[in-house]
Amino acid sequence: MTTKAAAITVTIRLFARYREVVGNGLLDLGLPQEATVGDLANQMIEKYPTLMRDASKLVVAVNEEYREHDYMLHDGDEVALIPPVSGGDGNIIVTDKPLDPQGITELVKAPGHGAVVTFLGNTRDNNEDRNVLYLEYEAYRPMADSKLAEVADEMKAKWPIGEVAIAHRIGRVDIGETSLVVAVGAGHRREAFEAALYAVDRIKQIVPIWKKEFFKGGEIWIGSQDGVGSFTAPTSS
Repeated sequence: MTTKAAAITVTIRLFARYREVVGNGLLDLGLPQEATVGDLANQMIEKYPTLMRDASKLVVAVNEEYREHDYMLHDGDEVALIPPVSGGDGNIIVTDKPLDPQGITELVKAPGHGAVVTFLGNTRDNNEDRNVLYLEYEAYRPMADSKLAEVADEMKAKWPIGEVAIAHRIGRVDIGETSLVVAVGAGHRREAFEAALYAVDRIKQIVPIWKKEFFKGGEIWIGSQDGVGSFTAPTSS
């Protein structure tokens, strides 16, 4: 990488383990003119060698879009470093397609798991005396994916459990359809139940996914009224 003086400055957002490695969730980085995502990745790995062994495998989003390492950066870009999801590919799912609870549950089964607990969050037809027609979910991607993975990491840190899988719908979810699946595999049932309950509550606290309720006579963002049930941003490092 060239040693020319910095000509552009980008803002870097870090989540989960990456944030802990760097010691901050937000930082500014100076780069030469015409620097690429690959240049940024190499510089970050050189400065923080425990971030990842291979800079070529660092997943990066620029201005909320995933970019290849040959993508050229510009002054003022926001660059998010995306940690691998907990439990490997497929265990964290954010999708506008119908969820498959059985398939998601299969992800956490193992010979050593004497207990498998699966929570389903379904759209009901009523809420606070309103006749609900359907829900719509909106997410800030890819931060929502990262935060769901962070919840899974917290579950594993708090309880002696095995695999975790979390899936969340976005877009329209009709009455009776599933919007959230949390599956936990563990050696014993108590840990599995407690971890699943924690996940459902924690998702509402830190994951940037919002729910709009459509009912006969109107619509409302759930949690927007007087701050009840609203998303709570975690305190920055």
